[in-house]
Amino acid sequence: MMPALDQQSLRGEMRFNEPLSQHTTWRVGGPASCFYRPADREDLVAFLTQLDRDEPLFWLGLGSNLLVRDGGFRGTVIATKGTLVASEWRGDRLLYAEAGLACAKVARLAARAGLCGVEFLAGIPGTLGGALAMNAGAFGGETWERVVRVETIDRYGEVRDHEPGDFEIGYRQVNGPAGEWFLAAELQLEAGDGEAAQHRIKALLERRGATQPTNQPSCGSVFRNPPGDFAARLIESAGLKGRRLGGAQVSEKHANFIINTGSATAKDIELLIAEVQREVAARSGVELVTEVHRIGEAR
Repeated sequence: MMPALDQQSLRGEMRFNEPLSQHTTWRVGGPASCFYRPADREDLVAFLTQLDRDEPLFWLGLGSNLLVRDGGFRGTVIATKGTLVASEWRGDRLLYAEAGLACAKVARLAARAGLCGVEFLAGIPGTLGGALAMNAGAFGGETWERVVRVETIDRYGEVRDHEPGDFEIGYRQVNGPAGEWFLAAELQLEAGDGEAAQHRIKALLERRGATQPTNQPSCGSVFRNPPGDFAARLIESAGLKGRRLGGAQVSEKHANFIINTGSATAKDIELLIAEVQREVAARSGVELVTEVHRIGEAR
């Protein structure tokens, strides 16, 4: 069902039947019935107050850690890329940042201010909102280690404040109040050597480029690391590095990445994920759990 909206009262960008393959890092996925990029926070509130309460809703950042199936998403996608990117310093070493801000930008803002503690965010190819939603981590750091407060918004446009204690936070998962999405966060940083932090960020990015297929379409890591082990090691031990199904391939550079070689469909990727899970389980007895989020309908 298309949302009944007064488009003249809205200032954001609205598209219908928008191909989500253009907005995901895997470069696959069917269309969204409605695609909306709000102009700012106030415009987002205005949009949500008009949206039908039964309309399926999905929030999209940079499109990493996401598999959109080939049949697309029958509902409304709210895109935060290029919007909801406000930030400001509050109090003592406290950074306020909106959910659409890229994680790498958050890391650089802190380093340029001479503060430390979020350099690891430079290794996460997504927005702060996505990092909050899954407690994203890289190079030994995790997002919620720095969070002191968050703002959420519900589908009716109501904004709420929350503390970390309002959420169940674990490895690559965060459970909180139902029907709310992250709008912004306050991050507590540490005093330190800003120049050294910038060097660490540069080193982390170089390490990421050397060990991950950053120049090929992927979603980032596909599977969570099981306790005491690494998904990439298990996949490689099962002889799956380079395994290909249609246009999808287990990366030869890092086995916990599945890449789109140029012609992959979402179905190719999903079938390859399942194949990896079956063969790793048969060889090692470990059931790999995906960290990638899947939406939409098969075709």
